[in-house]
Amino acid sequence: MRLVTDWRRVVLLSLSFWMQILGIAVLVLPEFWYRLTEQDYDPNIAWWLGLGLLVAGVGGRLLEQGLSPWKEWLRITAVGVIVFLLAVLLAWPSAAAPGNKAPAIEAETLDIAVPFIAREEGERLVAYRDAVGVPTIGFGHTDGVYMGMVITHEQALDMLRQDVAKHRTGLHRYFVPATIFVRLPPTRDAAYTSTAFNVGVAGIGKSTATRRLNAGDIVGGCDALTWFDRAGKRVLRGLFERRQREKKLCLQGPSS
Repeated sequence: MRLVTDWRRVVLLSLSFWMQILGIAVLVLPEFWYRLTEQDYDPNIAWWLGLGLLVAGVGGRLLEQGLSPWKEWLRITAVGVIVFLLAVLLAWPSAAAPGNKAPAIEAETLDIAVPFIAREEGERLVAYRDAVGVPTIGFGHTDGVYMGMVITHEQALDMLRQDVAKHRTGLHRYFVPATIFVRLPPTRDAAYTSTAFNVGVAGIGKSTATRRLNAGDIVGGCDALTWFDRAGKRVLRGLFERRQREKKLCLQGPSS
């Protein structure tokens, strides 16, 4: 037995191949994980990391393998790091760019979203079972609720504020930095959060409404929120009217 004469090239090509496989896995596996567990992840990190690995893997196959193994590996890694950093810089708006402003502060959004959602959801201070039999209280709160439980109006509002904050945080994982820093005043943040509170974080996070907003189509994104007005195949009047109010709230603030 003896080593192949061009073993360095074989090793580097192998590394390049596995970087491509890992890049694909980073892009695909989180989706399978969500399907199995319904746990959200940060799609921005997965996307850019996967893209960097794929580009570095392709670059490693195209570049001539004339250096020592560790230098070749260093070069491939450098390519991936550079691509990743460039992608982040391109996606993240410069603080000095015209029209940029600080992202919506959570407290500002909650001050708008909580009373808005409270009016939409309705309040019950004695625990009841929802449509699927889960003990529920206040404005749709379920965590730690048991039948016979009674709360005050202030406690119901505190629970709602905590629930809305969780939905807002989960939804923000689906927004690109440019959306968070430029296109999301507290009113629009509250509108998207309200729809997510009613429909589900993943449902809105992966929806056309979020894709349009991330692409800079603010009016189109707000309009797409109104599509969630059905139960089964029927349009429900209550949902239709709620979506119209969320759209109106969404359109408040800069639209470009």
